[in-house]
Amino acid sequence: MTRHAGARRRGGPGVVSLIVVVVAVLSAAAIAAEGVDAAVFDDAHLLPRPLVIELPTTTSSSSPALAEEGEGEAVPAEVRCASWRLAGEANNLAPWKSLPEECAAYVREYLTGVAYRSDLEVVAREASAYARTARVGDDGRDAWVFDVDETLLSNLPYYADHGYGLELFDHREFDKWVERGEAPAIPSSLKLYNEVRDLGFKTFLLTGRSEGHHGVTVDNLKKQGFHDWDKLILRAPADRKKTATIYKSEKRKEMEEEGYRILGNSGDQWSDLLGFSTSARSFKLPNPMYYIP
Repeated sequence: MTRHAGARRRGGPGVVSLIVVVVAVLSAAAIAAEGVDAAVFDDAHLLPRPLVIELPTTTSSSSPALAEEGEGEAVPAEVRCASWRLAGEANNLAPWKSLPEECAAYVREYLTGVAYRSDLEVVAREASAYARTARVGDDGRDAWVFDVDETLLSNLPYYADHGYGLELFDHREFDKWVERGEAPAIPSSLKLYNEVRDLGFKTFLLTGRSEGHHGVTVDNLKKQGFHDWDKLILRAPADRKKTATIYKSEKRKEMEEEGYRILGNSGDQWSDLLGFSTSARSFKLPNPMYYIP
């Protein structure tokens, strides 16, 4: 609501009109004594004018009209789903097992359109800019940690057949997909990986895949252009019951105990990046399909 104070009548409801009139009356003798020509006072604009101050009788932090605006207006599903995805990427959502049913179409369009690719490229570009300015020592102890799934390799072909995260995760079905060794590279991540290696970083691949998938994971990575990593770490049987946050934190701590400085870390899950023994800089890739604690 726009306020138009001048449109109100003085003394109207809710307004106290305070009129202060200051009139200066100078005697002819005083004028003569000051040597001022009385003619100058013939101009009305030189006389003091009344000062009008209108004060509201009540104050309110909001008006009823503003409070009622938007009531009953439905937020489009696309907007709700965009907000949900943003909350997930910002790690503001409670743990979730599958994406909201109403967001299935939105997530599919996001992942198969230009937006997902653009988001991945922005993350890789920022990581590359940081890597080029980081001080890499001559002792070979500066490291960069990469997750594998949805970070270096994409499982979109698998999730396309499973609702892009709408279906509850099935370990057995996903293992069958992994064993095919057909996950394509994420182009922007492959470029970043090669840049990081060329800059002299040690590259550690830290994945939640089980050790039983070591061979097929190596073959898949090499087939997609990833070569010469320094270490590939997979879940051992002793790590099976640990959350990803604990498991990956412990592995990073082992790197530090071996004398490595973790300057960079790239992953699509917050559990790839948080916990302890974290990197100097972390880079979160987008992933609205699943959440791993």
